[in-house]
Amino acid sequence: MTVSPDTDADADLRLDGNAAAGVLDQLFAFEITAAVATCNGCGHETAVGALDVYDQQMGAVLRCPGCDQMMLVATKLRGVIRLDMRGVRVLQVPVLG
Repeated sequence: MTVSPDTDADADLRLDGNAAAGVLDQLFAFEITAAVATCNGCGHETAVGALDVYDQQMGAVLRCPGCDQMMLVATKLRGVIRLDMRGVRVLQVPVLG
């Protein structure tokens, strides 16, 4: 798939990131340990709560129990939380209600 630069036809459809607040609030207002992550390395699917965790002072590294690939890295530094999910192919979040 080729992504082309914005065209004039897209201009009236384009909004800033604030327009996604509703869907993002639903996405990030959930119990993360219940979400199912698919490993980008081996394809193993498991609940985030079942990943192997290496907890450090600045954050946590979560690894696949199947192949030991790093899936999630959460760090907190100077009042900012960063979430690196490059080891997760898909994150499935149950929708409540």
